[in-house]
Amino acid sequence: TFEELDVSNWYQKRSIEVVEALESSEDIGLTSSEIEHRLEKYGSNELVEQGQKGAWQIFAEQFTGVLVIILLVAAILSAVLGDYEDAIAIAAIVILNGFLGFRQEYRAEQAMSALKRMATPLVRVRRDGQVDEVNATSLVPGDIVLLEAGNLVPADCRLLASASLKVQEAALTGEAESIEKEADTVFETELPLGDRVNMVYRGTTVTYGRGTAVVTETGMSTELGHVASLIQSVGRDPTPLQKRLDRVGRTLGVLALVVAAVVFVAGVLRGEDLRVMLLTAVGLAVASVPEGLPTVVTISLSLGAERMLKRNALVRKLPAVETLGSVTVICSDKTGTLTENQMTVTMLDIAGQQIDLSERLDRKRVVLGELEPAAVELTKQPAISLLLVGSALCNDAVLEPEPDRPNTYRALGDPTETALVVAAAKVGLFESQLDRVFPRLAEVPFDSERKRMTTLHACPKTETGIPEGLNSAWILTRVYGVPESIAFCKGGINSLLAISNQVWVNDHVEPLTPEVRSRIQTAHDQLAQKGLRVLMVGLSPWEQVPSNFQPNTLENDFILVGMVGMLDPARPEVKKAVQTCQEAGIRVVMITGDHPLTAHHIASELGISQTQEQVQTHHQAQHLLTGQELKQLSDEALGKTAETVDVYARVSPEDKLNIIQALQAQGHIVAMTGDGVNDAPALKKADIGVAMGITGTDVAKEAADIVLQDDNFATIVAAVQEGRTIYDNIRKFIRYLLSGNVGEIWTMGMSLFLVMPIPLLPLQILWINLVSDGLPALALGLEPAEQDVMSRAPRRPNENLFGRGTGQDIFLIGVLIGSASLIAGYGYWQAGDPAWQTMIFTTLTLGQIVLALTARFEQLSCFSINPFTNPALIGAAIVTTGLQLLLIYVPWLQGIFETVPLSKAQLGYCLLLSTTGFWGFEIKKWFVRRSLAR
Repeated sequence: TFEELDVSNWYQKRSIEVVEALESSEDIGLTSSEIEHRLEKYGSNELVEQGQKGAWQIFAEQFTGVLVIILLVAAILSAVLGDYEDAIAIAAIVILNGFLGFRQEYRAEQAMSALKRMATPLVRVRRDGQVDEVNATSLVPGDIVLLEAGNLVPADCRLLASASLKVQEAALTGEAESIEKEADTVFETELPLGDRVNMVYRGTTVTYGRGTAVVTETGMSTELGHVASLIQSVGRDPTPLQKRLDRVGRTLGVLALVVAAVVFVAGVLRGEDLRVMLLTAVGLAVASVPEGLPTVVTISLSLGAERMLKRNALVRKLPAVETLGSVTVICSDKTGTLTENQMTVTMLDIAGQQIDLSERLDRKRVVLGELEPAAVELTKQPAISLLLVGSALCNDAVLEPEPDRPNTYRALGDPTETALVVAAAKVGLFESQLDRVFPRLAEVPFDSERKRMTTLHACPKTETGIPEGLNSAWILTRVYGVPESIAFCKGGINSLLAISNQVWVNDHVEPLTPEVRSRIQTAHDQLAQKGLRVLMVGLSPWEQVPSNFQPNTLENDFILVGMVGMLDPARPEVKKAVQTCQEAGIRVVMITGDHPLTAHHIASELGISQTQEQVQTHHQAQHLLTGQELKQLSDEALGKTAETVDVYARVSPEDKLNIIQALQAQGHIVAMTGDGVNDAPALKKADIGVAMGITGTDVAKEAADIVLQDDNFATIVAAVQEGRTIYDNIRKFIRYLLSGNVGEIWTMGMSLFLVMPIPLLPLQILWINLVSDGLPALALGLEPAEQDVMSRAPRRPNENLFGRGTGQDIFLIGVLIGSASLIAGYGYWQAGDPAWQTMIFTTLTLGQIVLALTARFEQLSCFSINPFTNPALIGAAIVTTGLQLLLIYVPWLQGIFETVPLSKAQLGYCLLLSTTGFWGFEIKKWFVRRSLAR
């Protein structure tokens, strides 16, 4: 039975034996009930993550920091010295700090795991007799999968059929060259994995052709799963921002230890209690370093990634979130990103005659019985019939019935090919009928070098059995007799002109003279100037089936039949998004393989192309560059030219890579969109690689930092805005946290010069640290975007975290908060009032809470913005203020933190002085706004 199979030698069995052994069917696939049964038995098609941090490991890591260990040692010393209250309180606060850090990091881990699960590829599979797209994790042994160039192989499979299929298996074998696969091959002896040409394996990449395969193993049972099981741990590199923060933390740590040592020595020399000074010095050192800052950064980036996901941008690599804020150039593909990616055939051109179909043909769906007479009438013209028949046959798109809509079909496949299939079906030429009449014998798939696709079909021997609507195509056999087979080719105009020597006119052929070539070129340019994508279709009859199916054999002596013009309209929201980019100082550059005229038309419509010159003068204007022109430029010349070019047309994947390198050499931070296998190098080279989630190949998605789930350019702009907002918020809570730390250091240090007793006890310092590093700091990370976030120039990628005046703000605000706190208690200390220490403690704590309200904005006054746009911060301020009041007025907390109840006048005095830092920052921002307005 299926459960008892020996799965070690699938490559030694014929494909039909494998399908039978797996109790599946190549034509129908598995049934829904059988899939559920096998999912229960074999589990999801997922690799078990080795070395993933568990909850206890994350919690334990919160107590591995050097300063935290010192603090725990201080708690133990307190217990040894008999001060159990301090020991318990210190331990409780350390544990609470650890819990907050654990909660934040655990949420980040969970969020990233969820994002990884959502990033799993989709795969085309045949189930219940229908072709559908499913998540690769739902595959089970026996599933029938359809593979094509650009796919990642989702599981280990035995090939059932292959057409020029090549697979890159370097992930498993280390061989860089793609391996040609052959479904019909069967081996009798055992072979190494790299020689099993009738198998494909999970994690490898289809680089050419297409194939059908049956899944033999999934999940950890795959060859890649065996490799994964050997891996015991997975290293995690910190983001560049986290590395910078760690360096900042270490620097501040050294300074804090120096300050703590000075305070300790000075206190001991003044006769203070040794134990109290030891705990005070340690507490001050810990409070001076924002040890929770990397954790807050991580959770901020993670929450930002979640917000991006809600806007259809899936972040696959967390550092991309912070890099987005400094993007200066976005290089975008045209089709599907700037346009709707819903191609519609709108024009046909045959022998100088143009037929407008824009009012006759719908887009993606075909309904039986709703064929318009005016459209069907077209098939009575032999040339039009042959043009549509060739378009539908030289095609990999299919029409699938919609389950919930009777007699309605939807097209699945490449947008260009689906448009051709729909156009043919709209006039009664269904691809399923065409395939039965003209069965495919061989094919030469499209590639970026040849820029064409060719298929070879057997011809029917008689007119018997030919469906109505195809009879007009029989003119071919009346002209040529009864050919054994016929080849159809579709592709770019230059590509087909290179392999053709005749042209179809009405019901006969004529030589392809220079005059005819010129007429065809003129007609093509007229269609392209209207923003249409133009494909040419040709045919070549064969009296005998050719001996081999290589391009140099099949692609010769073609007869040009006509041209098909398709419209892919610009997305309506993209024009505004482009304008937003330009206002934000971000250039938008279109890079496309389409014709220059088509590219220029769309670019002008969207406002990307800034030149008003005629297209014919683009060589002088240098706002449009073709791939051929690009190849003639030196690296230095391309670098200079790249500063002005808005549109690149007819480019190859290698050209994309050169364009990105040229822009980066000029100091730009480049985001690049792509969807194909050949886009992967450019996506990796770009500072931010953006893959298309709908039309993008699995290889492109794996190479990218971000995946657009709606393939929409406007989503990139939204992601850039989110990236800028996150970076702004990181700067905000850095300013806020370090200002409070400077305030604590200033308070402790100045008390020595004022010959005051120690103004803050160890537990009080720890409490301030807990309050400021906790809820308010995290709430600042949730701050919504400022109004001008997309009207500023991009930040420099190497910008210092203390740049743009942040370092000055931290010092000045910290001094103001610390000085105000000392003022609050100095007079009461001199008067002998025991409340003096509680007043310093309260003023310093409230000062940091109030500071958070103005730290929300770098330049704007907090009075000019609705304070409730960040309700989390308002809530954090209320909660932390309430907790501070509990420490002052609850008797048992008074005993722990050595506070005394304050009178209304004293509390009001503290509250008034606590706003000093707030007003200082507001005044500073007023001067900045005034200088910018000049």
